[in-house]
Amino acid sequence: MSHASAETPICLSFGALQQWHAALQNAVAHSEAPDALGHLAAAISQLVAVESMMISLECQGQAPQLLYQQGIPEQHRDAILNRYFAAGYLLDPFCLAVESGLAQGFYHLEDIAPDHFFDSDYYKTYYLGTGCSEDSYFIADIGDARKISLSLFQGCSGSRLSTEQVHLLRAVEPMVRELLARFARHGLAQTGNTGGHNSLQAAFDSFGCQVLTDREREVAHMILRGHSAKSTASELGISPETVRMHRKNLYQKLQINSQSELFARFIDWLREG
Repeated sequence: MSHASAETPICLSFGALQQWHAALQNAVAHSEAPDALGHLAAAISQLVAVESMMISLECQGQAPQLLYQQGIPEQHRDAILNRYFAAGYLLDPFCLAVESGLAQGFYHLEDIAPDHFFDSDYYKTYYLGTGCSEDSYFIADIGDARKISLSLFQGCSGSRLSTEQVHLLRAVEPMVRELLARFARHGLAQTGNTGGHNSLQAAFDSFGCQVLTDREREVAHMILRGHSAKSTASELGISPETVRMHRKNLYQKLQINSQSELFARFIDWLREG
């Protein structure tokens, strides 16, 4: 997916432009109201036909907290809203990127996903398994180590966002961030979410700690996140051959034979925790 540039034309018909301006005006007028996020979602829907949206509070070191959602199909709500917020977020590339200090802005899944993410069991379970094939993401920094994320999901209809639609979303990113920040100032309590794991890193560090070495756990975490042996080697400063050796050893110690089994073991451990 290409990024917008100064030379990229972004055009709306006169009628579509009128609808977007009206919806944006309405969102601004309600930006300090309790239903501000619903009006923001409606404005974005006037700009680009989005299948579903999810707005979350991201507090450093804690599980994300759902603030608003629309359009998530009934049959996928348990997987997305319950399993994701309880444990699945721990392997989500956006959550991991935010935890690592991802700057506010607009991102597409392909911008930040590891090199083998689209072949990972996490992608198959939490994206393809819930009818989603792509995800775009607004992030607004609201201070106190907190951010608000607005995720846009596509895939249930089999269609993807066009290059022009992605450019439009990227172009309105400053306005979306401002509206999210206004909501945070006027409609969001200052106390963050305290549910779930107290620390993302602690959740990873304790997985397999009784049988795996520190390096083997690091390699396991990189595999779970969707990194290849080459990418893992680059991140950890070791050779791909050493990564493969650690992978073989950790599989033997955990009595598993594949990435799929490693993913299943990790998810089972999260549920038990």
